[in-house]
Amino acid sequence: MKILFFGDVVGSPGRKILKEAIAYFHSEVDVIVANGENAAHGYGLTPKVVEEMLDAGVDIITTGGHFYDRKEWRDVLEHYPQVVVPANYPERFDRGYYISSKGIAVMNVHGQVFVNIIFNHPFHTADKLIEHIRTEAGDIPILFDFHGEATSEKMAMGWYVDGRVSAIVGTHTHVPTADERILPGGTGYITDVGMCGCMDTVIGMDKEAAVKRFTTGIPERIEPPKKCGKLRAYGVLIEIDKEGKTTSMRRVVYEG
Repeated sequence: MKILFFGDVVGSPGRKILKEAIAYFHSEVDVIVANGENAAHGYGLTPKVVEEMLDAGVDIITTGGHFYDRKEWRDVLEHYPQVVVPANYPERFDRGYYISSKGIAVMNVHGQVFVNIIFNHPFHTADKLIEHIRTEAGDIPILFDFHGEATSEKMAMGWYVDGRVSAIVGTHTHVPTADERILPGGTGYITDVGMCGCMDTVIGMDKEAAVKRFTTGIPERIEPPKKCGKLRAYGVLIEIDKEGKTTSMRRVVYEG
């Protein structure tokens, strides 16, 4: 099985380059997953944006804390089971995973380090999710999106679940890391996949507003720029064998 996972999709520029990247890689893969927590103008998801991503070829959409930034989140959860949210949010365990008809489970957990939200313990939640998926679906491949700030926490989680999931991919920072590898237990790992969106920005958001925010200390709403230059879609291509182990993991970049 070949899985293509794309990092955080940021606004309409991110959706545009994601669509182009999927068209380019589609024939090579069996399942496409993308993180969509920033897909609706940089904050959250709406039903319209979900439909756009699904129509582009995404099979499963993972998220993070920004999923709740828009009031439409309730409509998304009600109508789109293939959209998963961090399972360690209170009362969200049952939406923290999705078992696809293509024979793979995708799970989503949020990190705690440097985050000002009270979550259930991410490591304990991962234990429960893996056990729950195994009970429900047996020994199918599991892809784990661990959404967090700290590289150390992500690395620790990778070692913690090694041999129990097929692959774990980090999201949230929008900056790709060059540490993709296969851990001793057969779990593919990367600290952060990166993002899909504008490159002449600050993590996909308008650079002037971001610089002003840092230099003045005054809160400034940041959003994707109205005019985009270079666009890129960062992802990872993961090959998994019949035993659910990763046999190959490589970064991919599509530039529009």
